[in-house]
Amino acid sequence: MSIEVESIVDVSTKKYPTAEVTLPWEMVREAMRWDLSPAALEAIEFTFDSVHIRRSSELATYAETSFPPGRRLLEAVLDLTRRIHEDFKYSPATTTISTTLPEVMRMRKGVCQDFAHLQIGCLRSMGLAARYVSGYLRTLPPPGKPRLIGADASHAWVSVYFPGFGWLDFDPTNNRVPSASHITLAWGRDYDDVSPVRGVLVGGGKQRMVVGVDVEPIEE
Repeated sequence: MSIEVESIVDVSTKKYPTAEVTLPWEMVREAMRWDLSPAALEAIEFTFDSVHIRRSSELATYAETSFPPGRRLLEAVLDLTRRIHEDFKYSPATTTISTTLPEVMRMRKGVCQDFAHLQIGCLRSMGLAARYVSGYLRTLPPPGKPRLIGADASHAWVSVYFPGFGWLDFDPTNNRVPSASHITLAWGRDYDDVSPVRGVLVGGGKQRMVVGVDVEPIEE
């Protein structure tokens, strides 16, 4: 069975505030309890546990290093993003969709999906709203080398709710703020909400899944 999807998408970059104009993280956590604005009511759903993400004292303890009292939320989230990038090794084929967050914490390795789940779990364990973002990442070839067809891959990152600024994205796998090279397809509570293909395959024999993604500017 082969599934092929082709789309033309418009992308844009989001302007991020400076850390100083974002609220201290404790104030944001408290605001989630009483803010009845439409944006906050939408965000509150992303503070609770979901299928693949369970809040825990272990995750809160790991996050606390980045969340000292009074620290501005943007500064704290950027620091947590950096620490996950440095503390956890990107290692394909070492985890699956069923790998739990305690296992990722123990192994200290995984893939973008694991790192997104991990950061969301840390943020929710601190009482903050965070959601899972699924999409594609356009990769650029080394200087002088042609861009390989299919070299681009599906990717996952994190979006955090900032009162007054909405949802801002962070990529713990690459320790960066997503740019126009990050193409958002969907967001949800975790991977279970945004799986690109769902279904049941009935039959015998072995099977192997092969996925290829190609992203290029339409001018090319």
